[in-house]
Amino acid sequence: MSNENLVETIKAFGEAWNRHDIEALMSFMHEDCVFETVAGPEVYGARHEGHAAVRKAFEAAWQTIPDAQWRNAKCWGDGELGVMESTFTGTAADGSRIEANMVDLLVFRDGKILLKNAFRKNRPHLPAKR
Repeated sequence: MSNENLVETIKAFGEAWNRHDIEALMSFMHEDCVFETVAGPEVYGARHEGHAAVRKAFEAAWQTIPDAQWRNAKCWGDGELGVMESTFTGTAADGSRIEANMVDLLVFRDGKILLKNAFRKNRPHLPAKR
């Protein structure tokens, strides 16, 4: 895949996140995909392996934060590696707001995302909108 096509793929992947479109998201994922989350008990957060586990983890993002959005995406890539930098926003169950910069490091195989490794700034939630 050319670097230009790689960047377009990353952008389309980000747009699917903002639409909360699980079918589109999973179409970008390699059959042996792995998702490493921004938080969890291990040094890498939590790891989800395989289509079914990754799908469930992706869907959980919208169940936990129904208005989740990844804004102002900047994407780049080279060879089998891609990066999507964005600002994550959403509302937590208690009404507090989340707004923090984040980065997804992506590893591709055969034109699909093999690894999505997510990092987000650990910023306190903002007060609920009134």
